[in-house]
Amino acid sequence: MVRFLVSILVGGMIAFGLFVVMAKLIANSSRPAEEVPPAPVIDIVMNEPDEQTQTRQRVPPPPPPPPQQPPKIQPVEPDQSNADNTGMSFNMPNVDVGGASIDIGGVGNMQRDGDATPIVRIEPKYPVQAARDGKEGWVRLSFTINEVGGVEDVEVIEAEPKRVFDREARRALRKWKYKPRIVDGKPVKQFNQQVQLDFKLDQG
Repeated sequence: MVRFLVSILVGGMIAFGLFVVMAKLIANSSRPAEEVPPAPVIDIVMNEPDEQTQTRQRVPPPPPPPPQQPPKIQPVEPDQSNADNTGMSFNMPNVDVGGASIDIGGVGNMQRDGDATPIVRIEPKYPVQAARDGKEGWVRLSFTINEVGGVEDVEVIEAEPKRVFDREARRALRKWKYKPRIVDGKPVKQFNQQVQLDFKLDQG
């Protein structure tokens, strides 16, 4: 019984304390809030630029000069033959043009029937190894003269000795130029042409 009375007394004291705390909280909340101090004013002052400060203006670079036109190059006619000062000679007597014999020595001569006419000939180089060994020989070739006078389809028919002068003979023949064959006023190809290039050492 005593415990029951004590517990009631303690509970009453706790409840009274809670009421007192709540009353103080309510009293504090009803008070007006303290006045907030005004925010400080920041005055920003821009300094005027110094008149003595030097300003640098960017000047655009001058435009580049116009490109100079290259000097006109006068066309140079191809040499008909290369001078040979090595003591070697090449004998190129005739070109077979299908019935009309052309003498290479008379470059530029007009032929009958409008056949092709040689204009420029390039003598072949004498192979160094053959010259050292003292070898001589010849190469017979077949070729075609196209519509613009160029040489194409160069083939070796026969050579003596074989495969010694073939390369230089073909290389030189491809550089030859002709006045093309004319048929009914139009240039046409001329097939099955033949020429023999002789390689001889000048013993003199």
